Amino acid sequence: MPEGDTIFRTAAVLRDALVPHVLTRGELRHPRLSTVDLTGRAVVGVRSVGKHLFIRFSAGLSFRSHLAMDGIWQVTALRARWRRAAHQARAVLLTESRQAIGFLLQEMALVDTADEDRLVAHLGPDLLDPAWGPDHLARAVARLTADPSREIGVALLDQRVMAGVGNVFKAEICFLLGVSPWTPVSDVDAARAVALSRDLLDRNKMVVDRITTGDQRRDRRLWVYGRRGTPCLVCGGEVLVGSQGPDTRERIAYYCPRCQPGPVQQISRPHG
Repeated sequence: MPEGDTIFRTAAVLRDALVPHVLTRGELRHPRLSTVDLTGRAVVGVRSVGKHLFIRFSAGLSFRSHLAMDGIWQVTALRARWRRAAHQARAVLLTESRQAIGFLLQEMALVDTADEDRLVAHLGPDLLDPAWGPDHLARAVARLTADPSREIGVALLDQRVMAGVGNVFKAEICFLLGVSPWTPVSDVDAARAVALSRDLLDRNKMVVDRITTGDQRRDRRLWVYGRRGTPCLVCGGEVLVGSQGPDTRERIAYYCPRCQPGPVQQISRPHG
């Protein structure tokens, strides 16, 4: 599931493959961008901001995209077979030796590089900003605590609070905080919540298989996410799931009721 760590790593892979090479083919398969030809432009940079990705070209042009739930970039040797159907390709960027194909990309836009920040101005501090410091922490805490009655799980997913956390890290952060995802922000150590968010994303930004427990065994890499009906790695109790968020954007929330006291909204246990 693409979260801030995935986007950061994707940007690094694209940067390594495309910068500073000239495109021998550059297509954007979107109704508003289908007439754009990027052939002949050099790729001069790749940047991630939360879950948003910017590919920068010569002459001050940038391509913004978002992976949403299903998007992916494939970077391979020039003539390697595409992993997905051609009709799912939204961006086709080729150099003399490499190809970068963006499948099912969302929020595609071509803008002046100088306008990149305008497109992400609504976001909170980027948890993987290389310049992260006390000011970023203070701004994220202020945004997180702006609505004390809000459920911590909902607040963590709000990219306007801080950019990069998705459903996986939400579950893991709540577990490490020792609170249920439905706990009001007012009952949570906000500074610790931000610090944990930053730490978990930073530690996973260059690995494929996320690890929040420190244990590399496949069934022990995450504390609660994806572990419905299995024993909690700490107390041995059953990991449960609930639904959280507005009906139109409802998400599953994993939690251990023993290790994470507080309000719950439980879904029925699995059968068998």
